[in-house]
Amino acid sequence: MDIDLTPTDERIYREILCDFLPADIVDAHTHIWLRSAVLSRSNGNERNGLEPERTVSWPNLVAEDNAIDDLLETYRLLLPGKRVTPVVFGSPRQDIDLAATNAYVSESARSRALPSLLVSTPAWSAQDLEQRVLDGRFVGLKPYLSFAPPEIPPGEIAIYDYLPHSHLEVADAHGWVVMLHIPRPARLRDPVNVAQLLEIDRSYRNVRLIVAHIGRAYCSEDVGDALEVLGKGSSMSFDFSANTNAWVMKQLIRAVGPKRVLFGSDLPILRMRMRRICENGRYVNLVPPGLYGDISADPHMREVSPDEGERLTFFMYEELRAFRESAEATGLTQADLGDVFHNNATRLFGHE
Repeated sequence: MDIDLTPTDERIYREILCDFLPADIVDAHTHIWLRSAVLSRSNGNERNGLEPERTVSWPNLVAEDNAIDDLLETYRLLLPGKRVTPVVFGSPRQDIDLAATNAYVSESARSRALPSLLVSTPAWSAQDLEQRVLDGRFVGLKPYLSFAPPEIPPGEIAIYDYLPHSHLEVADAHGWVVMLHIPRPARLRDPVNVAQLLEIDRSYRNVRLIVAHIGRAYCSEDVGDALEVLGKGSSMSFDFSANTNAWVMKQLIRAVGPKRVLFGSDLPILRMRMRRICENGRYVNLVPPGLYGDISADPHMREVSPDEGERLTFFMYEELRAFRESAEATGLTQADLGDVFHNNATRLFGHE
């Protein structure tokens, strides 16, 4: 893992972020896995019984793996002076050995007294799921849309296709966390997503539901009236991992309040050097030329000039700068920031 801080990075952290961030932080959304758990494309889909990837591929350009020691070193370098506790779970890629990556997460979490989540697949029975969580001492689930049955077209995947009711019933019985990455091209504003989120919240009252990435609302067009509806009609929480949209963050804070908002990074992709823009409702990551190889075929990636590339900072800093802007615009207090960056997560994950 190579992380070299530039004078620009150091200035941003020193002048904008350091004093804003609390001393104690819980990062509610991180991935750890070893390269040895990534299967070759020739046998990976056969082992997991899946079709080719249903999600964007650019995150794979940032890191081939992310060992627990690399994750902790990232905090030391990017958030100096802060005590950061990560919530860890494996990679949800389709070309991953789920048993191996979940075992690695369990072992890493136990040895460092960290909360962890099991990356789950709907192919498991409820009894199998329950045993895997209990044996691994996980505090909940990280289901992912990639593991929905392969015959479902990507644009038609619904939450229950990869988080079935049988799994929710077990999670409800145990009061587990469910960290949910929602599907569908319309993202947060999709009416099917909104209806199913409300149904989960109302039907499984003991599930500690966290909607990741603010429902993948990376652009203002992704929101619709969903935050207003979910804010009034549910008790679910939201993390703002991998999101740099201050406008969306403001709408979230106003809709649900600071006790239902959590800091999450989505490391290791937050090590990326980038700046995000939105064009016609689609996000684009602006990156330094040549840093991430050939990105010409990816509509979510675009290279900038060498001069601009030298001024780009980390995705982590872009996310945190956006949240500072939203926090100041909505009048969050120091106590509120303590909730967002620490207390809400300790309540949900049961970790002090």
